[in-house]
Amino acid sequence: MKIDVNQLAEHFAHIPFQVEGIYRYARNPGVPYADYTDSFPGFVFPLTGKVQFQFNDTPYILSPGKVVHGGARMKLAQKMFGNTNWEYILVLYRIYNSELEETSLSHQHFELLTGQSPRLIELIMRLWHVYNQRGGLSMFQTEMLFRDVLNEALVCVVNRQDSCESHTLFERVSTYIHEYYYQGLTIASLAEQYNVNRNRLSYVFRRHAGMGPAEYLLKYRINMAQNMLFTSDAPVQQIAQTVGIADPFYFSRVFKKHFGISPTEYREKFINNPC
Repeated sequence: MKIDVNQLAEHFAHIPFQVEGIYRYARNPGVPYADYTDSFPGFVFPLTGKVQFQFNDTPYILSPGKVVHGGARMKLAQKMFGNTNWEYILVLYRIYNSELEETSLSHQHFELLTGQSPRLIELIMRLWHVYNQRGGLSMFQTEMLFRDVLNEALVCVVNRQDSCESHTLFERVSTYIHEYYYQGLTIASLAEQYNVNRNRLSYVFRRHAGMGPAEYLLKYRINMAQNMLFTSDAPVQQIAQTVGIADPFYFSRVFKKHFGISPTEYREKFINNPC
């Protein structure tokens, strides 16, 4: 099932919990088959390979780039894919408040799509090694590291969601620009049309195009004008207006900035040297 990351973060921010055990499993030498999960909830951190777990008949594919959570005493089934090796680390935890535990997200099964994160793998491996050491310092570091692991997993999910959403927004707005570049588009009108503020729109374009939306629009207009200079005999002023730039002097100045020569010189150069 899907889980709201902010809700999950708030959940762990308010409940008292402690690591109960950390276990590293692999196909070889293998994991004893179990019909139910442990008596404590836990997070599964896949390291390599692929295997399917079913929590209360709901299937989850365990593979790197995901973190899966299972509640306590859930019906469990396992399916392997051919002879593929797999390995994961299981972290069980205990909630120290019976009232909170009754309404806890810890009773649920869900997955977190973290994407490939070397930082997350590094933290989970450190957690595994620290847990297997002896002494009070190890116990303290285990608790601290587990919270670091959870934090990194949640941050990865948020960043991945933001990347998907921002890419979708960039695709929609840039496609609109390509289709209606000749109209009187402004960054304010684009932001209003797609119900985002200008700062968000600027962030999205800089992330996916390496430039702001205003520069992107202007560059696309200039590129379209360049093509028109090749394919038509229309006056430079008319071409400027056709691509949505009303001021021909501004158009010539920007064109020269991009290509090093004026539109007229560019056209003459192309005509004289068509190859």
